[in-house]
Amino acid sequence: MKIIACYSNKGGVGKTATAVNLAYASAMNGNRTLLCDLDPQGASGFYFRVKPSKKLKDEAFFEDAGKIAAAIRASDYENLDLLPANLTYRDFDIFLSRMKNNRSRLKKALKAMDSEYRVIILDCPPNISLLSENVFKAADKIVVPVIPTTLSVRSLEQLHDFFSDNEYRQKKIMPFFSMVQQSKNLHRETMTALRKKYKRLLKSYIPFSTDVEKMGIHRAPLSTFAAKEEAAEAYRTMWEDIEKKIRIRE
Repeated sequence: MKIIACYSNKGGVGKTATAVNLAYASAMNGNRTLLCDLDPQGASGFYFRVKPSKKLKDEAFFEDAGKIAAAIRASDYENLDLLPANLTYRDFDIFLSRMKNNRSRLKKALKAMDSEYRVIILDCPPNISLLSENVFKAADKIVVPVIPTTLSVRSLEQLHDFFSDNEYRQKKIMPFFSMVQQSKNLHRETMTALRKKYKRLLKSYIPFSTDVEKMGIHRAPLSTFAAKEEAAEAYRTMWEDIEKKIRIRE
């Protein structure tokens, strides 16, 4: 089982759209896939028309494997299940702070699903917190969307600094460009500069597209309603790049 986190310490960069579309691409490639939403806003579940379990709350997420299994919902797509979020997730840091080994609890909880799924994709809230540190320890790779603008680049630098200061493995960080507008000089120049600085940047990038915004209307992954459009193809290509890098099928 491989765990891939879609994470950014900055909001509004396309994190949930990435999680949803990569999970769908993984499932369509034949991988038994679980999309686990850790964000109390529950956007991933909304996109798949899945309502959260009201019983999976408080410390149960980190302590009760049975309740986690019962909260998993099938999607409308083959090989793809969801563990949707609910509003009690906003207190995860409080619960974690009371637990022993509180930076490894998420990894332990997900390990219980090792035999069920080949890929687990985490849709993470946009902050650096105790839950985030659990993500950093649990994930095999952390896919980070970066809009090629100053503040988004600064957030990526802050994330690298945090990993360095707290002795997390920086090799886990796998950034990519999101919401790219090639018509803008700033975007092109920023992309060129960052590719020289960060060698682990994915080659594939996601263009700015109104089709991504329409996911909220269709409540479905891009490839189900705009399969021939550039953004849908970009997500499929990105997943193929990720599969090769983390050797999912080995």
